[in-house]
Amino acid sequence: METTAIPKIHDAAKDFMPINGTDYIELYVSNSKQAAHFYKTAFGFQSHAYAGLETGLTDRESYVVIQDKIRLILTSPLKSGTDIGRHIDQHGDGIKVVALWVDDATYAYNTAMERGARSYMEPETTEDESGKIVRSGIYTYGETVHIFVERKDYNGVFMPGYKKWETPDYNPEPTGLKFVDHMVGNVGWNKMNHWVEFYENVMGFVNILSFDDNDISTEYTALMSKVMSNGNGRIKFPINEPAEGKKKSQVEEYLDFYEGEGVQHIAVATDDIITTVRQLRSRGVEFLRVPDTYYDAVTDRVGKIDEDIAPLKELGILVDRDDEGYLLQIFTRPVEPRPTMFFEIIQRKGAQSFGKGNFKALFEAIEREQEVRGTLH
Repeated sequence: METTAIPKIHDAAKDFMPINGTDYIELYVSNSKQAAHFYKTAFGFQSHAYAGLETGLTDRESYVVIQDKIRLILTSPLKSGTDIGRHIDQHGDGIKVVALWVDDATYAYNTAMERGARSYMEPETTEDESGKIVRSGIYTYGETVHIFVERKDYNGVFMPGYKKWETPDYNPEPTGLKFVDHMVGNVGWNKMNHWVEFYENVMGFVNILSFDDNDISTEYTALMSKVMSNGNGRIKFPINEPAEGKKKSQVEEYLDFYEGEGVQHIAVATDDIITTVRQLRSRGVEFLRVPDTYYDAVTDRVGKIDEDIAPLKELGILVDRDDEGYLLQIFTRPVEPRPTMFFEIIQRKGAQSFGKGNFKALFEAIEREQEVRGTLH
């Protein structure tokens, strides 16, 4: 039984940029209204807030959907020639902003800039009758940005500039998604260590796990990954780069179709993965499948688990163990036309790792999808 020890996060004295958690994730999409409907119908998000023509915006519209602690903003341009439209034209629908909840957005920005960050937006205060919010932002890999959000003086629906968005006759039940567990970025050849150092130097993260091409490889493809975590462990960013293989890896495919570096997948946590995945499947969410033979040796590899193997096999849920416990995980197929962004559903039963024991089976499943798409060559 293979286990992986996770180093303890560094002490608070070295955590010079405290982050409370993920505030929101903003996607630039071609049709925000339809995207909001998709995330509600398929994933069980709820209507929350809106900004657009009705709130005084003339260049874009945004719908905010929520499920427990997960907030997605879905933003589309309202005219041609916008930065949002150019972003969509180059990358397709995808993640632009990973917003981080902080106590002091000005301090976070100034600290990051002093340590070598590139500015996206200087600290900016917006107000309405419910209070004020301070936001600031920096660039990270590709065109992805981190916006620091300070909301301690705000008790409104979402942020100034947004109004409450209600659809009382249509709010599908939640599917049990709780919070963002981690988010994975794909970067270019030999760029992983550059961005590891960025997160270490600029934001005070530490590298808690590393996987090389011996850990993450199949007969045909390989990649390397390092997991960055902030001080309290609430933010985890694995960073992937391609590695040499006989054929084109999933990271290379992503970089080709996204036309640059960006966020590959969002891992969202649930307390009951079997129920969550059953609900998602019943709503049309499509998942990667591993061969049924994967389950023949699961208990030999991971030991005793609370769940019966039969429903895990039926649904295609993977299992792995580390020194702290075990985890269950499954990956959707890409949720956009381009084979770029997808979601991971994860339930942790003590484990703090990322499913190293599943990498081979998972990557072979991805390769089968690549072969169908004609991109495995």
